Amino acid sequence: MSQVGAPRGRTCSRTIRSVALLTTGVLALPALASCSSGDERSEVPAAAQDVAPAARDRIADGGTLRWAVDTVPTTLNAFQADADATTSRVAGAVLPSLFTLDKTGRPQRNPDYLESAKIVEREPKQVVLYKLNQQAVWSDGRELGAPDFVAQWRALSGKDSAYWTARNAGYERIQKIERGANDLEVRVTFNKPYADWRGLFSPLYPKDVMGAPNSFNDGARTKLKATAGPFQLKELDREDREVTLVRNPRWWGARPKLDSIVLSAVPRDKRAAALADGTLDLAEIDSPVAQRIKQAAKGEKGGGAGPQSGTGPQSATPSPSQSAANDSDDEKAAEKATEAAQASRKRANEAIAKYTKEQKGLRAYVVRKSLEPAFTQLALNGETGPLADERVRRAVARALDRQKLAEAVLKPLGLPANPPGSHLALAGQHAYADSSDALGEQDTQEAQGLLADAGWMPGGALKKEDGTKAGSEADADKKKDKNEGEDGEKDKEKTKDEAEGTTNEDTESGAPESGSGPESDSASDSPSESPSDGASDSASESGSESESDSASDDGAYIVGDNKSGRGAPVSATGTRVIAPAFGTAFQRAVLTRQTDADVNAQDRQPGGGGMAGAYAPSGTAAPSPSPSSSSTPASASASASASASASSSVSASASAKSSASALPGSLAKDGKPLTLRFVLPSGSGSEQLRTVGEKIARMLDRIGIRTEITKVADANYFKDHIASGDYDLALYSWPATAYPATDGRPIYAKPVPASDGTLLVEQNYTRVGTDHINQLFDQAASELDEKAAGDLLRQADARIWAAAGSIPLYQRPQLVAAKPSVANAGAFAFASPRYEDIGFKDTAKSGPEKTEQTEETGQPESTRSEATDPEATNSEATDPEATDSESAQPEAEQSDAAGSESGEE
Repeated sequence: MSQVGAPRGRTCSRTIRSVALLTTGVLALPALASCSSGDERSEVPAAAQDVAPAARDRIADGGTLRWAVDTVPTTLNAFQADADATTSRVAGAVLPSLFTLDKTGRPQRNPDYLESAKIVEREPKQVVLYKLNQQAVWSDGRELGAPDFVAQWRALSGKDSAYWTARNAGYERIQKIERGANDLEVRVTFNKPYADWRGLFSPLYPKDVMGAPNSFNDGARTKLKATAGPFQLKELDREDREVTLVRNPRWWGARPKLDSIVLSAVPRDKRAAALADGTLDLAEIDSPVAQRIKQAAKGEKGGGAGPQSGTGPQSATPSPSQSAANDSDDEKAAEKATEAAQASRKRANEAIAKYTKEQKGLRAYVVRKSLEPAFTQLALNGETGPLADERVRRAVARALDRQKLAEAVLKPLGLPANPPGSHLALAGQHAYADSSDALGEQDTQEAQGLLADAGWMPGGALKKEDGTKAGSEADADKKKDKNEGEDGEKDKEKTKDEAEGTTNEDTESGAPESGSGPESDSASDSPSESPSDGASDSASESGSESESDSASDDGAYIVGDNKSGRGAPVSATGTRVIAPAFGTAFQRAVLTRQTDADVNAQDRQPGGGGMAGAYAPSGTAAPSPSPSSSSTPASASASASASASASSSVSASASAKSSASALPGSLAKDGKPLTLRFVLPSGSGSEQLRTVGEKIARMLDRIGIRTEITKVADANYFKDHIASGDYDLALYSWPATAYPATDGRPIYAKPVPASDGTLLVEQNYTRVGTDHINQLFDQAASELDEKAAGDLLRQADARIWAAAGSIPLYQRPQLVAAKPSVANAGAFAFASPRYEDIGFKDTAKSGPEKTEQTEETGQPESTRSEATDPEATNSEATDPEATDSESAQPEAEQSDAAGSESGEE
């Protein structure tokens, strides 16, 4: 694991889970229940998967699918700290997964490997009996069996430090593994109950990898000697940045339709060009590229936004009068100016030609869209400073309009914009229940009351701060220098604002440049990218749009995912939305009555003297630059250059709104102003994060909280700021999970002091938690009754809302560019891909397919129009039911025995 620079704490490696899910053990006690909405559940995903489903007999045999990924994997061992999203994709195609996820994110027994799997004993110990498919063999001919289970358990149990493991949650609960009645039966006995046992042994590695520390640590980083999936690894080529998978000749299941899959590492900002060149068949993309594909399908060339050659200021030449006025010494300067104008015009013409050529190539693709199983959150660092006070955190949350923030991101894409009501599941998952009432709805007056209760009052004697808050010494110096120069300008700016008239939150706009203040609040439903004068060639490779409500790129960082441009972190990158806090006297009285019996002094945050910091979780590289938001290649190039520069700090405090509930000015306490340091990435692939961040800053300004936005290089965003605790407010994403009791604990558990004096934060980068939340997670992980476990998790989620350290804002969009002939692949949403069913449609069998009636609507399921429009009308976008019915997609055809069992007990 890579250590955070100058860390002030550490994480516990035993609970870090790579790529999509973060693991940990959990347990729970009856405590705070959701106030009124705990029973609000939904078994229907907010947006269905969009994969162009087709029956296997409609898919041609053969062919190679060229699939874009963000990286060539550093390791092929999914249990190591540097495993990433590509590691998981390879593992899913070549290794056994005993349980896979259905379209609601629920684990289902995989009949290719298991005939059955169930709990056969509960007392005195929990015993799970696995009956393996007798045809299941490794590629070297050896049968899958108990020795493979034993080797993986011993490697991941945490008892042998020679194994460099990144996670072991659940495996440490196993007491023994033994052969059953025959070689096809495996009995696993637990030393204490474990509800999430279905998450174990997926993927399952052969004993040759797991059997010894050396083979575990190094033997599976670049090769896999034995596999047992529909495909097998042929080559990992780091020079060409490709991973090649081919059919497994020993595969016993449905024969893969494809001959091979080539996973090509293509940076996000290069994908538009790669698609236009026809070198990819399938690629996850950002919204600007999706917009370009939409425009290309309509025969547009930039939506009319691009300048024509020979126009604009760059085509201007000195006028005759100017030339005449110049003396002989100025003639050379005039000639150089003319030459520069001609060169600029030439570059613009070349950029236009390149853009036009790329648009022609993009006509060969469609966009498949859904909601990604991940949500963006606003993180509030509760370790020190004003946010260590729970009342201030709740005030921040109650000032925010989560619905508006979600709509800003998802509405322009025609996707449902419903803010998540849970930290532990998303709409459509069985475990989902809206517990946000534990925090409360948006209420400006209540937010102001919470701040007043915490001692923050408007006006007052302000004085300059002597030290830093959450940022560095340099940040404090910048603020000091700025304050010295701004006092004399206040009255002038105030007069100017009054003369010009202040705008409301919906119409306010600002300069889009880094460090210039808030960006436009109005939604731009038609972002476009087109070349313009002075453009550089590189920028035309990616789509872009103005930084507005419909920000061009999801840019969010998904912890554990190293997608560039998203974050991974990340991808690799998205934004987060804030949820309300509860703060009225009545609400607090109700909450007090509910929790007095359960909450004690141990529920409180550790003292401010605790050390903060963490190792970055596996796969959490910050995103690499992705499509610029500039409308010109020239400005895109400038933006990319700017993103590489040092962090820049700007005041994001907006003018006070003309509202009865707005405070007259900033708040102060003990002579110090209430200012929060909001850290955001500065790269060209993070426009959406910055847009949402600036909207949040304006919302906070209405209750008197100033936000100082600090824009930092993408490469440093997570490691140097989020993981190390160097922020007050930040935006990043967490993936959804089928096992919230296990995977939620390290994210929301209360940090505890380690033996060396540091703070063990695991993945709880907000440093906010209580002992009771820990108890609830632990109890839920040991509760074998599904309903009882769900109740415990809802209680834990309600307490997480009430603590106001993490505020879910919206589910992230999932946009995938695909050749129309590609079937059973695209925006998978919750479901696991079935690699053997992916392929190209058979043109000889292009007739209509037999449709089936869906259970929910009684309407026939059929493939949605391939000309997927990434930008729907407002009426369509705001009607989740209409969106769902239009986008409902049947899953790829599976074995008849699949999907019907959810792990029998």
